[in-house]
Amino acid sequence: MDLTARVTTHFRDAIALHEHALDTLPVLTATAIEAIFFAIANDGKVLVCGNGASAADAQRFVSHMIGRFERERMPLAAIALTADTAIVTAISNDLGYDRAFSQQVYALGHPGDILVVLSASGNSPSVLQAIVAAHERDMRVIALTGHGGGDVAALLTEEDIHLSVPHERTPRIQEIHLLLLHALCDGIDAQLLGET
Repeated sequence: MDLTARVTTHFRDAIALHEHALDTLPVLTATAIEAIFFAIANDGKVLVCGNGASAADAQRFVSHMIGRFERERMPLAAIALTADTAIVTAISNDLGYDRAFSQQVYALGHPGDILVVLSASGNSPSVLQAIVAAHERDMRVIALTGHGGGDVAALLTEEDIHLSVPHERTPRIQEIHLLLLHALCDGIDAQLLGET
């Protein structure tokens, strides 16, 4: 296979997944937008976490919440639990990496806040512990996963929102996660501006 054909395959696979995801994810994403907007409108905040590329996506989402997405608006309360290397490494060194996010959720999370987790596999121990902590703090969870949701799916309650990308390849899952995060940002902005 030549390189052009290989790249073309990536495009075709991504297009097919976008079409497939269109059948299930928009309604749940709209519900997630409403949940985040309700939390923010009631003086709550959004905590966000994930590992590796998902950590980068968590920070990107928070940058749009605090800074802006496409339009000027007030900054919104959001914290990327991945961003403070001193905190993450201290917890990891002293307590184990599995607790890197949950310790922060216990410290910073309050009833009415939202925890957004990103895990393509749905099996990241640090993300699983964060969900447990969020539930103990009476927080609602919005989970972005793939691979059928993995262990994350088993932890979620009826109050939580599960945006599970219907695919098995991590790169494709992460592409849809980025689209979902952008849709969340756009929807929150629309709610703030009274456009919906």
